[in-house]
Amino acid sequence: MKLSVATHSVRGMDAQTVVKVMAGLPGAEEHEGWAGQPVFKVRNKSFAYLSEDQTRMHLKALREEQEALVAENPDVYEPSWESGRFAWLLIQLDLADEEELAELITEAYRLTAPKYLVTQLDG
Repeated sequence: MKLSVATHSVRGMDAQTVVKVMAGLPGAEEHEGWAGQPVFKVRNKSFAYLSEDQTRMHLKALREEQEALVAENPDVYEPSWESGRFAWLLIQLDLADEEELAELITEAYRLTAPKYLVTQLDG
């Protein structure tokens, strides 16, 4: 597991905290995205992308979750693209609640990881 995102501190949540959450997810790996940005994958399937400046994050979610979060807190969450039953969120890290974002990252991982890795997580 590489997880070598540079430390870029912002007011609330930051990239280093994101990396700490990722480190606790079995099989999560950091890769370099098409524009050089950090991409987090499990078994070669993406579930999170940090922006190049590490102030925003795209995160996999269910459509219903995306709609609810955007409606509840549009300063933090924006709708991104949709595909099938999934809808990605664009999250402003410095405005995000650390505990809530950790839960959302874990849920994005669960939506992507094979069952045996989710079982390891649930241990």
